[in-house]
Amino acid sequence: MMDHNYQAIVEVLERYYDGLYKCDTGLLATVFHPQARYATASEGRLLHLDMPSYFSIVENRTSPQSRGETPCFDIESIEFGGPVTAFARMRCFMLSNAYTDFLSFLRVDENWQIIAKVFHVEPVQHSSE
Repeated sequence: MMDHNYQAIVEVLERYYDGLYKCDTGLLATVFHPQARYATASEGRLLHLDMPSYFSIVENRTSPQSRGETPCFDIESIEFGGPVTAFARMRCFMLSNAYTDFLSFLRVDENWQIIAKVFHVEPVQHSSE
């Protein structure tokens, strides 16, 4: 059963990143639970949003895809806390930033969904040539 659940989480993560890459909030709405939370303190203060507020930010930015960025994400780990709880750590690079995402999952109505996104972001440092 865990192999099936592991693959299901990977598929959600792939849709998650695809939604971010394309700034497709319709796709993101399929991976986030409607009551999910979004949080970071990367800029030294808490930023805590509900999904409509987060989706508004995504909708109003230029997508990495339209900027010609090469997709780049890595699933570092997936852990299960039981048959209906999981946690994933992933890294991605887009929009001149490096992100570390900590994503908490719940399996509700037989579907895995992200219930919380907590992340850290840092600008990508480019070396001089």
